[in-house]
Amino acid sequence: MPICKTRDGVEIFYKDWGSGRPVVFVHGWPLNGDAWQDQLKAVADAGFRGIAHDRRGHGRSTPVFDGYDFDTFADDLNDLLTALDLRDVTLVAHSMGGGELARYIGRHGTSRVKSAVLLSAIPPLMIQGPDNPEGVPGSVFDSIKEGILKERSQFWKDTAEGFFSANRPGNKVTQGNKDAFWYMAMAQTIEGGVDCVDAFGYTDFHEDLKKFDIPLLVVHGDDDQVVPIDATGRKTAELVPGAVLKVYEGGSHGIAMVPGDKERFNEDLIEFLKS
Repeated sequence: MPICKTRDGVEIFYKDWGSGRPVVFVHGWPLNGDAWQDQLKAVADAGFRGIAHDRRGHGRSTPVFDGYDFDTFADDLNDLLTALDLRDVTLVAHSMGGGELARYIGRHGTSRVKSAVLLSAIPPLMIQGPDNPEGVPGSVFDSIKEGILKERSQFWKDTAEGFFSANRPGNKVTQGNKDAFWYMAMAQTIEGGVDCVDAFGYTDFHEDLKKFDIPLLVVHGDDDQVVPIDATGRKTAELVPGAVLKVYEGGSHGIAMVPGDKERFNEDLIEFLKS
């Protein structure tokens, strides 16, 4: 299996499809690189090189007990880009992965990066507060951690409904979407599942966004029940000069996997890559 070993000995699994200018995909929580299968094929078919890794403690990467913070995730991403000597890269990140992308640029700059895409992503800040009234109350994060610790298998089955907006009339979510979510979630360590909630819930990325000096595409659904667009996507697009915001009406948090939305996103992604 293709493996990158990090500076602290963690083995990071990755897929590497196609050839051409690299496009590196960073998955959300509690998923892994398999969430990007459709996009990997789309970019490879379009003449690009698609790469998607499993975050530490997720999927086929080392199931470590610690290191679930954004500085560590960003340094893992840097280790991958450095090991593969990737340059002129477009980084594409979903949900929690958007924090990893932002912190990577905050810590390592854009010398290897041509452009970036944030999909349903958590920056600049998730937690609700006086300066972020549109955010998510801390009690929600507490209940997520409680659900994981109490009985995570059933918790993931229940969580898949809101993740894909399967609870909305006329949705196009398949049982396969929900099964794939459960399967990937169960491949995440329980410690990683809990620790990542604190990481994505409370980490502030405002300073990281100030270091974006590359073209940025922000894609977000206005029915995202996990990462509210008004607290995240809209604010990020305002904070990064020149950023382009595309709002998918009725779009869920799982845009890249749901039929209809995933094809639209693939088209927008390829158009952005070729621009």
